Amino acid sequence: MSRLSGSILKPMLATLVDAPFDDGDWVFEVKWDGFRIVARIEDGEVTLFSRGGKDVTKTYPPVAAALQKVRRTAILDGELVALDEKGRSRFQLLQRAQKEKTRLRYCVFDLLFFDGEDLRARPLLERKRRLKAMLPKDAALKYSGHIAAKGKPFFQKARRAGLEGIMAKRAQGLYHSGQRTREWLKIKTTFRQEVVIVGFTPPEGSRRYFGSLLLALRAKGRWTYAGRAGTGFDAESLKTIYAKMKPLIRRDKLFAERVPEEKATTWLKPELVGEVKFTEWTEDGQMRHPAFMGLRSDKRATDVVREKARVR
Repeated sequence: MSRLSGSILKPMLATLVDAPFDDGDWVFEVKWDGFRIVARIEDGEVTLFSRGGKDVTKTYPPVAAALQKVRRTAILDGELVALDEKGRSRFQLLQRAQKEKTRLRYCVFDLLFFDGEDLRARPLLERKRRLKAMLPKDAALKYSGHIAAKGKPFFQKARRAGLEGIMAKRAQGLYHSGQRTREWLKIKTTFRQEVVIVGFTPPEGSRRYFGSLLLALRAKGRWTYAGRAGTGFDAESLKTIYAKMKPLIRRDKLFAERVPEEKATTWLKPELVGEVKFTEWTEDGQMRHPAFMGLRSDKRATDVVREKARVR
């Protein structure tokens, strides 16, 4: 397996589209709200890799321990999530997983390699069938199931349940490591966007550490202002984010656009990546009413661009 590991550990990526659909050639899954993890199981040893290829095994020991029960050679693809009291995946809860007792689940949706066989050239439904059969029962593991053909009612059900969205996958599709394809599609129930934190304003009233975060995206090789987030924080996240921002302080801003409260803003090197939810895009390319959801460690700042939904 070592000969294949370099390429096979790069996860397949999905394309954002604007609306759900019904189609007999497709299956639909929950879009889990967490961190993408590729798991390698070899010679009784489990290694967990982030989307960017970073070894995060020691960060999530319950998941690694659960996967040791596989006792075969395998590579799995899935999403690491933290569940709320209703069993829903919540990105904000995952931020506190290392400090608080949190219900972690590795929601596994694909099997790429098993006992010497590279399965990426096999149809999706075959890979999922074999995955379901080999995945051990453990509270830290969950097989991510699917429904066939009926994407529209599945999307409405996901929206009513307060989920982030759904995934659409071509039932006979192959697995393309490291590629973003139209064979995997994502349909979101709300506007979500990865952002880079490039500044902050002073706190007001009883709030400590900072007021709002100034956000930017990469576009045509340069940084562009995308709005500011002043909500979505609790006392712990204010403290944590501020500690990460302090070493990144710089004198000047990264973009030409003028922004409100510019003279009171502390500017940062573009290294911290976060995620926000918001109501809509404005005509000048800014997010309206963005609320901060948490930091992301699985994306490079220079890769953060505006995600535009395509028409299927």
